Amino acid sequence: MEFQIPEKVQYIIDTLINNGSTAYAVGGCVRDMILGKNPEDWDITTSAKPHEVKRIFRRTVDTGIVHGTVTVLLDKDHFEVTTYRLDGVYEDNRHPKEVSFTGDLKEDLRRRDFTINAMAYNHADGIIDVFGGMDDLNNGLVRCVGDAKERFDEDALRLLRAVRFSAQLDFQIEEDTKEAIKAKAELLRNISAERIRTELTKLLVSDNPDRLRLLYELGITKVILPEFDKMMVTEQKNIHHAYSVGEHTIKTLSAVAGTISENRFLPQERCILRWTMLLHDIDKPSTITMGKDGQNHFYGHQEKGALTARRILKDLKFDNETLEAVVHLVRWHDYRFALTPIGIRKATAKIGKEYMELLFEVNYADISGKNPKNNKEKFTQLEEARRLYKEMIAKNECVSLKELQISGKDLIVAGLKPGRRMGLILNRLLDAVIEDPSLNDKETLLDMANKMKN
Repeated sequence: MEFQIPEKVQYIIDTLINNGSTAYAVGGCVRDMILGKNPEDWDITTSAKPHEVKRIFRRTVDTGIVHGTVTVLLDKDHFEVTTYRLDGVYEDNRHPKEVSFTGDLKEDLRRRDFTINAMAYNHADGIIDVFGGMDDLNNGLVRCVGDAKERFDEDALRLLRAVRFSAQLDFQIEEDTKEAIKAKAELLRNISAERIRTELTKLLVSDNPDRLRLLYELGITKVILPEFDKMMVTEQKNIHHAYSVGEHTIKTLSAVAGTISENRFLPQERCILRWTMLLHDIDKPSTITMGKDGQNHFYGHQEKGALTARRILKDLKFDNETLEAVVHLVRWHDYRFALTPIGIRKATAKIGKEYMELLFEVNYADISGKNPKNNKEKFTQLEEARRLYKEMIAKNECVSLKELQISGKDLIVAGLKPGRRMGLILNRLLDAVIEDPSLNDKETLLDMANKMKN
Protein backbone atom coordinates (compact mmCIF):
# COMPACT_ATOMS: atom_id res chain seq x y z
CA MET A 1 0.00 0.00 0.00
CA GLU A 2 1.59 3.27 -1.13
CA PHE A 3 0.42 6.79 -0.31
CA GLN A 4 1.16 10.23 -1.67
CA ILE A 5 3.10 12.23 0.91
CA PRO A 6 3.61 16.01 0.53
CA GLU A 7 6.87 16.84 -1.19
CA LYS A 8 8.38 18.61 1.82
CA VAL A 9 7.51 15.77 4.21
CA GLN A 10 9.09 13.30 1.77
CA TYR A 11 12.16 15.53 1.56
CA ILE A 12 12.60 15.49 5.37
CA ILE A 13 12.18 11.70 5.56
CA ASP A 14 14.56 11.11 2.64
CA THR A 15 17.17 13.52 4.05
CA LEU A 16 17.14 11.79 7.44
CA ILE A 17 17.45 8.36 5.80
CA ASN A 18 20.26 9.55 3.53
CA ASN A 19 22.12 10.71 6.64
CA GLY A 20 22.04 7.23 8.18
CA SER A 21 18.86 7.41 10.28
CA THR A 22 15.41 5.86 9.94
CA ALA A 23 12.38 8.14 9.60
CA TYR A 24 8.62 7.87 9.12
CA ALA A 25 5.44 9.90 9.01
CA VAL A 26 3.63 8.95 12.20
CA GLY A 27 0.36 9.22 14.10
CA GLY A 28 -2.77 11.02 12.98
CA CYS A 29 -1.50 11.83 9.50
CA VAL A 30 -1.02 8.11 8.76
CA ARG A 31 -4.49 7.36 10.11
CA ASP A 32 -6.02 10.06 7.92
CA MET A 33 -4.11 8.90 4.81
CA ILE A 34 -5.45 5.37 5.26
CA LEU A 35 -8.98 6.78 5.68
CA GLY A 36 -8.59 8.80 2.48
CA LYS A 37 -8.63 12.15 4.27
CA ASN A 38 -6.21 15.07 3.86
CA PRO A 39 -4.10 15.28 7.04
CA GLU A 40 -4.04 18.72 8.67
CA ASP A 41 -0.60 18.15 10.21
CA TRP A 42 2.33 15.94 9.34
CA ASP A 43 4.46 14.58 12.18
CA ILE A 44 7.74 12.82 11.52
CA THR A 45 9.49 10.41 13.86
CA THR A 46 13.14 9.41 13.50
CA SER A 47 15.98 7.51 15.12
CA ALA A 48 18.13 10.66 14.74
CA LYS A 49 18.78 12.50 18.00
CA PRO A 50 17.65 16.14 18.25
CA HIS A 51 21.19 17.50 17.84
CA GLU A 52 21.57 15.39 14.68
CA VAL A 53 18.31 16.74 13.24
CA LYS A 54 19.57 20.27 13.95
CA ARG A 55 22.83 19.50 12.18
CA ILE A 56 21.16 17.95 9.13
CA PHE A 57 18.65 20.77 8.48
CA ARG A 58 19.64 24.40 8.02
CA ARG A 59 16.63 26.06 9.66
CA THR A 60 15.22 24.56 12.87
CA VAL A 61 13.50 25.69 16.07
CA ASP A 62 13.88 23.98 19.45
CA THR A 63 10.14 23.69 20.11
CA GLY A 64 10.27 20.74 22.50
CA ILE A 65 13.86 19.63 22.47
CA VAL A 66 13.70 18.25 26.04
CA HIS A 67 11.09 15.78 24.75
CA GLY A 68 12.99 15.16 21.52
CA THR A 69 11.05 17.50 19.21
CA VAL A 70 12.72 19.84 16.75
CA THR A 71 10.69 21.90 14.27
CA VAL A 72 12.17 21.90 10.76
CA LEU A 73 11.42 25.02 8.70
CA LEU A 74 11.12 24.68 4.93
CA ASP A 75 10.17 27.94 3.23
CA LYS A 76 7.07 29.10 5.15
CA ASP A 77 6.09 25.60 6.30
CA HIS A 78 7.15 23.92 9.52
CA PHE A 79 7.20 20.26 10.49
CA GLU A 80 7.74 18.63 13.88
CA VAL A 81 10.46 15.98 13.87
CA THR A 82 10.64 13.89 17.05
CA THR A 83 13.22 11.31 18.07
CA TYR A 84 11.93 7.82 18.96
CA ARG A 85 11.49 7.99 22.70
CA LEU A 86 10.48 6.21 25.87
CA ASP A 87 8.43 8.20 28.37
CA GLY A 88 9.44 8.18 32.02
CA VAL A 89 7.09 8.44 35.00
CA TYR A 90 4.02 10.67 34.52
CA GLU A 91 3.57 12.81 37.62
CA ASP A 92 0.61 15.01 36.63
CA ASN A 93 -1.51 12.68 34.45
CA ARG A 94 -0.39 14.74 31.47
CA HIS A 95 3.41 15.03 31.00
CA PRO A 96 6.25 12.58 31.57
CA LYS A 97 8.78 13.75 34.17
CA GLU A 98 11.53 12.80 31.77
CA VAL A 99 12.03 11.03 28.45
CA SER A 100 14.80 8.87 27.09
CA PHE A 101 15.63 8.27 23.45
CA THR A 102 15.57 4.89 21.77
CA GLY A 103 16.55 3.52 18.39
CA ASP A 104 13.49 1.24 18.32
CA LEU A 105 10.43 2.53 16.46
CA LYS A 106 8.24 -0.12 18.12
CA GLU A 107 9.03 1.28 21.57
CA ASP A 108 8.10 4.76 20.37
CA LEU A 109 4.76 3.56 18.99
CA ARG A 110 4.05 1.66 22.23
CA ARG A 111 3.76 4.92 24.23
CA ARG A 112 1.05 6.41 21.96
CA ASP A 113 -2.62 6.71 22.90
CA PHE A 114 -4.75 4.66 20.49
CA THR A 115 -3.88 1.93 17.99
CA ILE A 116 -5.26 4.01 15.11
CA ASN A 117 -2.73 6.72 16.03
CA ALA A 118 0.18 4.31 16.54
CA MET A 119 1.12 3.59 12.95
CA ALA A 120 4.08 4.86 10.92
CA TYR A 121 4.74 5.05 7.19
CA ASN A 122 7.46 5.66 4.64
CA HIS A 123 7.73 4.67 0.98
CA ALA A 124 10.42 2.07 1.58
CA ASP A 125 8.78 0.12 4.42
CA GLY A 126 5.10 0.90 3.88
CA ILE A 127 2.81 0.94 6.92
CA ILE A 128 4.37 -0.09 10.23
CA ASP A 129 1.48 -1.38 12.32
CA VAL A 130 2.59 -3.18 15.46
CA PHE A 131 -0.57 -2.86 17.56
CA GLY A 132 -3.41 -3.67 15.18
CA GLY A 133 -4.28 -0.13 14.12
CA MET A 134 -5.32 -1.20 10.62
CA ASP A 135 -7.74 -3.79 11.98
CA ASP A 136 -9.26 -1.22 14.33
CA LEU A 137 -9.60 1.28 11.49
CA ASN A 138 -11.34 -1.35 9.38
CA ASN A 139 -13.61 -2.30 12.29
CA GLY A 140 -14.32 1.32 13.31
CA LEU A 141 -12.85 0.98 16.82
CA VAL A 142 -11.04 3.34 19.17
CA ARG A 143 -8.77 1.14 21.31
CA CYS A 144 -5.91 2.05 23.61
CA VAL A 145 -2.41 0.80 22.86
CA GLY A 146 -1.64 -1.85 25.49
CA ASP A 147 -3.20 -1.40 28.94
CA ALA A 148 -5.93 1.25 28.72
CA LYS A 149 -5.74 2.26 32.39
CA GLU A 150 -2.01 2.84 32.08
CA ARG A 151 -2.51 5.01 28.98
CA PHE A 152 -5.10 7.11 30.84
CA ASP A 153 -2.92 7.37 33.95
CA GLU A 154 -0.15 8.72 31.73
CA ASP A 155 -2.33 11.36 30.09
CA ALA A 156 -5.87 11.92 31.36
CA LEU A 157 -6.77 14.07 28.36
CA ARG A 158 -6.89 10.80 26.42
CA LEU A 159 -10.18 10.03 28.23
CA LEU A 160 -11.83 12.90 26.38
CA ARG A 161 -9.86 12.30 23.18
CA ALA A 162 -11.24 8.75 22.95
CA VAL A 163 -14.81 10.05 22.77
CA ARG A 164 -13.77 12.92 20.50
CA PHE A 165 -12.22 10.49 18.00
CA SER A 166 -15.33 8.31 18.16
CA ALA A 167 -17.39 11.40 17.23
CA GLN A 168 -15.08 12.65 14.47
CA LEU A 169 -14.60 9.22 12.86
CA ASP A 170 -18.01 7.76 13.78
CA PHE A 171 -16.23 4.85 15.52
CA GLN A 172 -17.21 2.84 18.58
CA ILE A 173 -14.99 2.69 21.65
CA GLU A 174 -13.63 -0.79 22.36
CA GLU A 175 -15.08 -2.30 25.57
CA ASP A 176 -11.90 -2.52 27.69
CA THR A 177 -11.05 1.07 26.73
CA LYS A 178 -14.59 2.13 27.63
CA GLU A 179 -14.41 0.44 31.05
CA ALA A 180 -11.07 2.10 31.71
CA ILE A 181 -12.58 5.52 30.89
CA LYS A 182 -15.31 4.92 33.47
CA ALA A 183 -12.70 3.94 36.05
CA LYS A 184 -10.40 6.89 35.36
CA ALA A 185 -12.80 9.77 34.53
CA GLU A 186 -11.95 11.65 37.75
CA LEU A 187 -8.39 12.17 36.45
CA LEU A 188 -9.74 14.84 34.10
CA ARG A 189 -9.75 17.19 37.12
CA ASN A 190 -5.97 17.39 36.57
CA ILE A 191 -6.29 18.66 33.00
CA SER A 192 -6.24 22.34 32.05
CA ALA A 193 -9.44 24.11 31.02
CA GLU A 194 -7.94 25.05 27.65
CA ARG A 195 -7.24 21.41 26.75
CA ILE A 196 -10.75 20.33 27.78
CA ARG A 197 -12.27 23.20 25.76
CA THR A 198 -10.34 22.16 22.64
CA GLU A 199 -11.39 18.50 22.82
CA LEU A 200 -15.00 19.24 23.74
CA THR A 201 -15.30 21.75 20.88
CA LYS A 202 -13.89 19.23 18.37
CA LEU A 203 -16.51 16.74 19.53
CA LEU A 204 -19.34 19.28 19.37
CA VAL A 205 -18.53 20.58 15.87
CA SER A 206 -18.15 17.03 14.48
CA ASP A 207 -20.92 15.30 12.55
CA ASN A 208 -21.74 13.23 15.64
CA PRO A 209 -22.28 15.70 18.50
CA ASP A 210 -24.72 13.21 20.03
CA ARG A 211 -21.61 11.44 21.42
CA LEU A 212 -22.14 13.94 24.23
CA ARG A 213 -24.44 11.22 25.58
CA LEU A 214 -21.41 8.90 25.72
CA LEU A 215 -19.52 11.51 27.78
CA TYR A 216 -22.42 11.35 30.23
CA GLU A 217 -22.63 7.56 30.28
CA LEU A 218 -18.88 7.22 30.89
CA GLY A 219 -18.91 9.71 33.79
CA ILE A 220 -16.92 12.43 31.99
CA THR A 221 -19.53 15.22 32.08
CA LYS A 222 -19.84 14.65 35.83
CA VAL A 223 -16.26 15.94 36.04
CA ILE A 224 -16.02 18.56 33.28
CA LEU A 225 -19.65 19.77 32.96
CA PRO A 226 -21.72 18.65 35.98
CA GLU A 227 -24.59 20.92 34.92
CA PHE A 228 -25.23 18.55 32.02
CA ASP A 229 -25.76 15.60 34.37
CA LYS A 230 -28.57 17.54 36.06
CA MET A 231 -30.09 18.20 32.62
CA MET A 232 -30.10 14.47 31.82
CA VAL A 233 -32.21 13.66 34.90
CA THR A 234 -34.59 16.65 34.59
CA GLU A 235 -37.83 15.55 32.94
CA GLN A 236 -40.01 18.08 31.09
CA LYS A 237 -43.66 17.36 31.80
CA ASN A 238 -44.94 19.81 29.26
CA ILE A 239 -47.01 19.56 26.05
CA HIS A 240 -44.13 21.13 24.10
CA HIS A 241 -41.62 18.47 25.15
CA ALA A 242 -41.19 14.71 24.88
CA TYR A 243 -37.66 14.31 26.31
CA SER A 244 -35.58 15.18 29.36
CA VAL A 245 -33.71 18.48 29.21
CA GLY A 246 -30.50 16.59 28.43
CA GLU A 247 -31.97 14.43 25.66
CA HIS A 248 -33.64 17.52 24.18
CA THR A 249 -30.24 19.24 24.21
CA ILE A 250 -28.57 16.31 22.43
CA LYS A 251 -31.28 16.34 19.75
CA THR A 252 -30.84 20.09 19.20
CA LEU A 253 -27.07 19.64 18.84
CA SER A 254 -27.63 17.15 16.03
CA ALA A 255 -30.14 19.49 14.35
CA VAL A 256 -28.08 22.70 14.37
CA ALA A 257 -25.66 23.87 11.61
CA GLY A 258 -25.95 20.75 9.42
CA THR A 259 -23.07 18.46 8.48
CA ILE A 260 -19.50 19.61 7.91
CA SER A 261 -19.71 18.78 4.18
CA GLU A 262 -22.78 21.01 3.77
CA ASN A 263 -20.58 23.94 4.82
CA ARG A 264 -23.56 26.12 5.72
CA PHE A 265 -21.70 28.15 8.33
CA LEU A 266 -18.17 29.41 8.88
CA PRO A 267 -16.14 27.32 11.38
CA GLN A 268 -16.49 29.92 14.16
CA GLU A 269 -20.24 30.21 13.54
CA ARG A 270 -20.54 26.42 13.71
CA CYS A 271 -18.68 26.48 17.03
CA ILE A 272 -20.96 29.25 18.35
CA LEU A 273 -24.12 27.42 17.28
CA ARG A 274 -23.10 24.06 18.77
CA TRP A 275 -22.05 25.62 22.10
CA THR A 276 -25.28 27.64 22.15
CA MET A 277 -27.36 24.48 21.84
CA LEU A 278 -25.30 22.72 24.51
CA LEU A 279 -25.93 25.58 26.95
CA HIS A 280 -29.31 27.01 25.87
CA ASP A 281 -31.29 25.14 28.56
CA ILE A 282 -28.46 24.84 31.08
CA ASP A 283 -30.56 26.41 33.86
CA LYS A 284 -33.82 24.59 33.29
CA PRO A 285 -33.05 22.20 36.18
CA SER A 286 -32.67 25.15 38.60
CA THR A 287 -35.83 26.98 37.41
CA ILE A 288 -38.31 24.08 37.16
CA THR A 289 -41.75 24.66 38.67
CA MET A 290 -45.09 22.84 38.46
CA GLY A 291 -48.03 24.97 37.35
CA LYS A 292 -51.69 24.62 38.29
CA ASP A 293 -52.14 23.09 34.85
CA GLY A 294 -49.94 20.15 35.89
CA GLN A 295 -47.27 21.27 33.43
CA ASN A 296 -43.59 22.01 34.14
CA HIS A 297 -42.51 25.60 33.58
CA PHE A 298 -39.00 27.05 33.50
CA TYR A 299 -39.54 30.77 34.07
CA GLY A 300 -36.39 32.86 33.71
CA HIS A 301 -34.22 30.00 32.47
CA GLN A 302 -33.07 32.12 29.51
CA GLU A 303 -31.60 34.98 31.54
CA LYS A 304 -30.24 32.72 34.28
CA GLY A 305 -28.88 30.37 31.63
CA ALA A 306 -27.02 33.25 29.95
CA LEU A 307 -25.24 33.98 33.25
CA THR A 308 -24.33 30.32 33.75
CA ALA A 309 -23.18 30.03 30.12
CA ARG A 310 -20.90 33.04 30.66
CA ARG A 311 -19.35 31.42 33.75
CA ILE A 312 -18.81 28.07 32.02
CA LEU A 313 -17.27 29.65 28.90
CA LYS A 314 -15.04 31.90 31.01
CA ASP A 315 -13.89 28.91 33.06
CA LEU A 316 -13.02 27.15 29.78
CA LYS A 317 -10.98 30.22 28.71
CA PHE A 318 -13.00 30.95 25.56
CA ASP A 319 -12.14 33.96 23.41
CA ASN A 320 -14.41 36.96 24.04
CA GLU A 321 -16.03 36.96 20.59
CA THR A 322 -17.27 33.37 20.88
CA LEU A 323 -18.24 33.82 24.52
CA GLU A 324 -20.33 36.97 23.89
CA ALA A 325 -22.08 35.43 20.87
CA VAL A 326 -23.04 32.23 22.72
CA VAL A 327 -24.23 34.11 25.81
CA HIS A 328 -26.31 36.47 23.64
CA LEU A 329 -27.95 33.61 21.76
CA VAL A 330 -28.67 31.70 24.98
CA ARG A 331 -30.34 34.83 26.38
CA TRP A 332 -32.59 35.28 23.30
CA HIS A 333 -33.08 31.65 22.22
CA ASP A 334 -36.71 31.53 23.41
CA TYR A 335 -37.81 34.88 21.95
CA ARG A 336 -41.37 34.87 20.60
CA PHE A 337 -41.50 36.78 17.32
CA ALA A 338 -44.48 38.98 16.57
CA LEU A 339 -45.16 37.88 13.00
CA THR A 340 -45.62 41.32 11.45
CA PRO A 341 -43.14 43.59 9.64
CA ILE A 342 -43.07 45.91 12.69
CA GLY A 343 -42.62 42.91 15.02
CA ILE A 344 -39.62 41.65 13.07
CA ARG A 345 -38.06 45.14 12.95
CA LYS A 346 -38.48 45.47 16.73
CA ALA A 347 -36.99 42.01 17.28
CA THR A 348 -33.99 42.79 15.06
CA ALA A 349 -33.43 46.11 16.86
CA LYS A 350 -33.38 44.30 20.22
CA ILE A 351 -31.38 41.24 19.23
CA GLY A 352 -29.01 42.72 16.63
CA LYS A 353 -28.97 42.16 12.89
CA GLU A 354 -25.63 40.32 13.14
CA TYR A 355 -27.28 37.60 15.27
CA MET A 356 -30.57 37.07 13.47
CA GLU A 357 -29.54 34.32 11.01
CA LEU A 358 -27.81 32.45 13.84
CA LEU A 359 -30.88 32.86 16.06
CA PHE A 360 -33.17 31.46 13.36
CA GLU A 361 -30.87 28.42 13.17
CA VAL A 362 -31.00 28.09 16.97
CA ASN A 363 -34.82 28.31 16.84
CA TYR A 364 -34.96 25.60 14.17
CA ALA A 365 -32.77 23.26 16.23
CA ASP A 366 -34.70 24.02 19.43
CA ILE A 367 -38.01 23.14 17.77
CA SER A 368 -36.46 19.98 16.28
CA GLY A 369 -35.72 18.73 19.80
CA LYS A 370 -39.26 19.28 21.09
CA ASN A 371 -42.38 17.12 20.96
CA PRO A 372 -42.77 16.04 17.29
CA LYS A 373 -46.56 16.00 17.70
CA ASN A 374 -46.66 19.76 18.32
CA ASN A 375 -43.86 20.97 16.04
CA LYS A 376 -45.64 21.69 12.75
CA GLU A 377 -47.12 25.04 13.77
CA LYS A 378 -43.83 26.13 15.37
CA PHE A 379 -41.89 25.43 12.16
CA THR A 380 -44.53 27.34 10.14
CA GLN A 381 -44.19 30.36 12.46
CA LEU A 382 -40.39 30.23 12.21
CA GLU A 383 -40.53 30.20 8.42
CA GLU A 384 -42.83 33.23 8.47
CA ALA A 385 -40.38 35.05 10.76
CA ARG A 386 -37.55 34.23 8.36
CA ARG A 387 -39.62 35.43 5.40
CA LEU A 388 -40.43 38.74 7.08
CA TYR A 389 -36.78 39.20 8.04
CA LYS A 390 -35.59 38.60 4.47
CA GLU A 391 -38.20 41.09 3.27
CA MET A 392 -36.90 43.65 5.77
CA ILE A 393 -33.31 43.11 4.58
CA ALA A 394 -34.34 43.37 0.92
CA LYS A 395 -36.01 46.72 1.65
CA ASN A 396 -32.92 47.86 3.60
CA GLU A 397 -35.10 49.03 6.49
CA CYS A 398 -33.50 50.80 9.43
CA VAL A 399 -33.31 48.96 12.77
CA SER A 400 -30.24 50.56 14.42
CA LEU A 401 -28.82 54.00 15.16
CA LYS A 402 -26.01 53.51 12.64
CA GLU A 403 -28.63 52.98 9.89
CA LEU A 404 -30.53 56.13 10.85
CA GLN A 405 -30.23 58.87 8.21
CA ILE A 406 -29.26 61.36 10.89
CA SER A 407 -26.42 61.41 13.43
CA GLY A 408 -25.37 63.26 16.53
CA LYS A 409 -23.24 65.58 14.36
CA ASP A 410 -26.32 66.57 12.37
CA LEU A 411 -28.16 67.39 15.59
CA ILE A 412 -25.23 69.52 16.82
CA VAL A 413 -25.28 71.46 13.54
CA ALA A 414 -29.02 71.92 14.09
CA GLY A 415 -28.25 73.55 17.46
CA LEU A 416 -28.67 70.67 19.89
CA LYS A 417 -26.05 70.32 22.63
CA PRO A 418 -24.26 66.98 23.08
CA GLY A 419 -25.34 64.94 26.08
CA ARG A 420 -28.01 62.65 27.47
CA ARG A 421 -30.85 64.64 25.88
CA MET A 422 -29.35 64.10 22.41
CA GLY A 423 -29.13 60.36 23.03
CA LEU A 424 -32.78 60.24 24.06
CA ILE A 425 -33.83 62.11 20.93
CA LEU A 426 -31.85 59.77 18.64
CA ASN A 427 -33.45 56.74 20.27
CA ARG A 428 -36.93 58.25 19.94
CA LEU A 429 -36.23 58.90 16.25
CA LEU A 430 -35.11 55.27 15.83
CA ASP A 431 -38.29 54.04 17.53
CA ALA A 432 -40.34 56.15 15.12
CA VAL A 433 -38.46 54.79 12.09
CA ILE A 434 -38.89 51.21 13.28
CA GLU A 435 -42.64 51.88 13.44
CA ASP A 436 -42.64 53.61 10.04
CA PRO A 437 -39.56 53.04 7.80
CA SER A 438 -40.62 55.85 5.44
CA LEU A 439 -39.59 58.38 8.11
CA ASN A 440 -35.90 57.48 7.65
CA ASP A 441 -35.16 60.62 5.67
CA LYS A 442 -32.68 63.25 6.87
CA GLU A 443 -34.92 66.29 6.45
CA THR A 444 -37.90 64.51 8.00
CA LEU A 445 -35.80 63.39 10.97
CA LEU A 446 -34.28 66.87 11.48
CA ASP A 447 -37.76 68.33 11.53
CA MET A 448 -38.88 65.72 14.08
CA ALA A 449 -35.74 66.35 16.19
CA ASN A 450 -36.37 70.11 16.25
CA LYS A 451 -39.90 69.50 17.56
CA MET A 452 -38.55 67.10 20.21
CA LYS A 453 -35.92 69.50 21.56
CA ASN A 454 -38.45 72.18 22.40
